[in-house]
Amino acid sequence: MRVVVARTSMARALRWTEAGLLACAFVLLGYAGLVMADSRMFQHQANRELVRRLQEPQSGASSTTPSGGLIGRMDVDRLGVSVVVLEGADEPVLARAAGHIAGTALPGEPGNAGIAGHRDTFFRPLKDIRRDDIIRVTTPAGEFRYRVVSTRIVDPDRVSVLDSDGSDSLTLVTCYPFYFIGSAPHRFIVRAEQMPDATLQPIRAASHPIF
Repeated sequence: MRVVVARTSMARALRWTEAGLLACAFVLLGYAGLVMADSRMFQHQANRELVRRLQEPQSGASSTTPSGGLIGRMDVDRLGVSVVVLEGADEPVLARAAGHIAGTALPGEPGNAGIAGHRDTFFRPLKDIRRDDIIRVTTPAGEFRYRVVSTRIVDPDRVSVLDSDGSDSLTLVTCYPFYFIGSAPHRFIVRAEQMPDATLQPIRAASHPIF
């Protein structure tokens, strides 16, 4: 009798545990779905806003862009990447878009423009980026094209990758390894140089601390 009672209790506990785990799984899947839906809706709305700004006559760029403000859109056609870029690289920004790293140049202006993105969302395709791939950044000031010259893996505190070397360049930053579970220990860096035939009217940078 004792054995039967013990086995019945254990079976009941296992069933409850299984039901609890399934419920947690459904909740997490639902949350992930909501996050993805919100991100897609935001990207759609931000792209419409960018198109509207592109159609407006330019009366001069603002000297600053508020955190979360629209910078433009970045495309890497070969990889199928097309993502809106906002000002700032904090979590609320990166959950919905790629983020311009404050303190770096803006795309199209002299210096090194830094853009960050999550490895498990918008920047996942960067794992397949190659030298000579073309990165297009469209802003209200026009479209700027960059050619990839190098990739490398660095420690998170290696902020010198955002320094300017005197050329007009673009640096993409994401976590590495791409399929790492948890807080990734390294950063994947893509360095690209602005193409000479893609120089358009520059826009001013935002003056914020570096990311």
